[in-house]
Amino acid sequence: MQASALKNAVGLARQQQHLFVATADRDGLPHVAAAGELKLLPPDRVMVAAWFCPGTVRNLEVNRRVALVVWDPRADTGYQLLGTAEKVEAVSFLDGTPRPDELAHPVPQVERQVTVRVEAIYDFRHAPHTDEEL
Repeated sequence: MQASALKNAVGLARQQQHLFVATADRDGLPHVAAAGELKLLPPDRVMVAAWFCPGTVRNLEVNRRVALVVWDPRADTGYQLLGTAEKVEAVSFLDGTPRPDELAHPVPQVERQVTVRVEAIYDFRHAPHTDEEL
C-alpha cells in the first residue's frame, strides 16, 4: 500500500459526499452504510465517523473486516480501502427526542468513530478497472 494513495483517498473524501462503509455479519451477509467524515491517522490508519445504523454496529461487533469507498461520481474516480476496524468509539449522543419508536424511520442515537487499519487500497470507479493494489 502506498502512503500517497491513502493521503489522496482522505483528500478526496474531504471534497466529496460519497463515502461508504461496507461491513458483513458473522455469516458474511454484507451491509453498506454512508458515512460523513474520513480522517488520516498516520501511518496506515483512518478514522471514519457517522451516525451509523444498527446493522453496521452489530456487524463490527462480530466481524471487524471493513471496506471504505470514496468516490467522485462526476470524475468517476475513487478509492476502495480494505482493512480491519481496531476501535469503535461513541462520540456524540442524541437526547432521545424524538424517540426512535415515534418515528416512521428511527434515526440512530449515537454518533460513532471507527478507527480502521488500512491493509490495501484499490482504484474504484464505474468504468472498467483492475483490482491492482495502489
